[in-house]
Amino acid sequence: MSQRTPAYTGVVPPIVTPMDANGEIDTASLERLVDFLVDAGVTGIFALGSSGESAYLTEAQRDTVLDVIVGAVSGRVPVLAGCIETTTHRALDRARSAAARGADALVATAPFYTRTHPSEIDRHFREIAARTELPLLAYDVPVSVHSKLDADQLLALAADGVIAGVKDSSGDDPGFRDLVIGARELPEFSVLTGHEAVVDAMMLMGADGVVPGLGNVDPAGYVRLLQACEKGDWAAAREEQERLIRLFRIVRAVEPGTAGGSTAGVGAFKCALALLGVIDDATPALPMRPFTEVETGRVRAVLEEVGLL
Repeated sequence: MSQRTPAYTGVVPPIVTPMDANGEIDTASLERLVDFLVDAGVTGIFALGSSGESAYLTEAQRDTVLDVIVGAVSGRVPVLAGCIETTTHRALDRARSAAARGADALVATAPFYTRTHPSEIDRHFREIAARTELPLLAYDVPVSVHSKLDADQLLALAADGVIAGVKDSSGDDPGFRDLVIGARELPEFSVLTGHEAVVDAMMLMGADGVVPGLGNVDPAGYVRLLQACEKGDWAAAREEQERLIRLFRIVRAVEPGTAGGSTAGVGAFKCALALLGVIDDATPALPMRPFTEVETGRVRAVLEEVGLL
């Protein structure tokens, strides 16, 4: 078994995209959020992912977001840029824009909306890697793109040097373990979990790090959790993970039956960040809606319970 030296490890939050009440990018808040994350000790930032509302933004807004993040990070940690698009050529356009703006790596999902075969998904990743120079990570998020990235397929792409890592948000724990086992013979391949409520278990399994949406709200908590895991202090890791699970209750603050899952998640993260004074406004992108006063009160109560307010 080769000694592992993955390029992407630790805590890599998928940064949210602050907006003002008119739905325009709030660049000042975004800069503060970058500093909030980096100062907490994160090891990278994933821009324009699901939590970053990439699917809701215009091309100009995506470019603005990436310009601001790369500028604010100023080389302190790697910036991974989402190139999440329906088809290969669209993803390539985003990849070229990300490279021109100074991103350090690219992140792509399987194609979506179009109905694809595994062989076409394979071709999608190979074409992106062949036509760009930055490292490429695969993002496995079947709840959004409706295709599951098979562990054997991902490991084959990694063995061929096509992908440098994977962010697994599939919820398929046996499949994730297959990835971890296969990665033992791929020393530079990064296996990152997006399963933010069971990070201690995933790290014990052999994950290289975590990409937690909740890490926007409490990056220091995830850094402590990863540090405990790296030390083998599993009791401390369990304690921190259980505190973060209590914090994760903010995603249940939205009134049932009034909004979708993206509003519940991204809306909760933004609401919490506004209450913490990191960003100025909790407005999400249309057609999502801001949290009500009652919902905001529920988020505040959770923040107080876990010691953040």
